Amino acid sequence: MGSIYAALFASAGNEVFAVDANEAHVQAINEKGLRLSGVSGDRTVRIEAFSEAPQKTADLIIVAVKATHVPSAITNILALLEADSIVLAIQNGLGSAEQLAAALGKRGLLIGVAQGFGASLPAPGVAHHNDMKAIKIGSLTVGGVKQAESGKAEKISGLWRQAGFNASAERDIARIQWEKLICNVAYSAPCAIAGMTVGEVLNDQFVGPISRAAAQEAWQVARACGIEPSFDDPAQEVRDFAARMPGAKPSVVLDIEAGQESEIEFINGAVPREAAKIGMTAPVNETLTRLVRSIESRR
Repeated sequence: MGSIYAALFASAGNEVFAVDANEAHVQAINEKGLRLSGVSGDRTVRIEAFSEAPQKTADLIIVAVKATHVPSAITNILALLEADSIVLAIQNGLGSAEQLAAALGKRGLLIGVAQGFGASLPAPGVAHHNDMKAIKIGSLTVGGVKQAESGKAEKISGLWRQAGFNASAERDIARIQWEKLICNVAYSAPCAIAGMTVGEVLNDQFVGPISRAAAQEAWQVARACGIEPSFDDPAQEVRDFAARMPGAKPSVVLDIEAGQESEIEFINGAVPREAAKIGMTAPVNETLTRLVRSIESRR
């Protein structure tokens, strides 16, 4: 996803550079340019890429690594900061942004929620864009305090719109995060455990009810935490979600297939963690998380 963001921002005339731990990807970008294909059009853009932060700063730092990689990215993020830099973190699930906020201190942090997106790297220097719906941007709230002053989210969402994204500033970004999480918990762990696509889980007589139970539980925890989702029927919401992308494999499945650590602790695992903060339990998502971790440990 970071390659998609970089290519579209560069195409819109912004000065863009990338920092990526994937050295083969970095080398290919520097030698041949960053090639983009898919729903946002086919193009090759010329940008600089580095395997660690260069001796320069950035006005806007988009953190597009997986949630599990946020801690290892913090050193590079801090090296790129200047007095007025804005940091925008776009990760799945809940929990990783708080780690970044702790490292940034009093510097403002914006949260982005990517809705209906999909991307892959078919080869070094090549990114394929599967789908694009919307980017929602808002200020992270920690301990009841917003981490970025009002106006920053609107300013940054305007930059995204200029680059061709359907982007908007949101006052209640926590609600948007939870709404996405409710859909993700319904399919991330169940698909990984059963070895199914989103559509297969949706229609399976055995796994389907477990999927919807995970969503229902997450919805209940969200409401107990003071979040009011925009839908009253989480089971129907996740049915509709799956119907739009029946052939999709969640990122957790792709990570396990690649022998990599998944973001399950930030997706299904976030529900029991948030529940515990308010004296609740979330046994469905706790069990699903443990089963995925067991699969990971044997890979």
